[in-house]
Amino acid sequence: MKKADEIRICLGSSCFARGNKEMVKEVEAYLHRHHLDEKIVLRGSHCLGNCADGPNISINGQITGHIDKSNIIKMLDEKLKP
Repeated sequence: MKKADEIRICLGSSCFARGNKEMVKEVEAYLHRHHLDEKIVLRGSHCLGNCADGPNISINGQITGHIDKSNIIKMLDEKLKP
């Protein structure tokens, strides 16, 4: 699978209240562990427009909802590993 060029984590009020601040730390640690922090741009986003399914993360424009500590690593493995 193609490596992602950009990851956006929604930091809008709804996703932020549901824990996306912690997801930023999880994603940063994941990128560092897998030596991807130089290859992938990680950004906060004001709102991804999918509040009902938050917390949300977008990888190259593909939004995934309901992200939390129990599924973030598996989702990153699926999306980022070749």
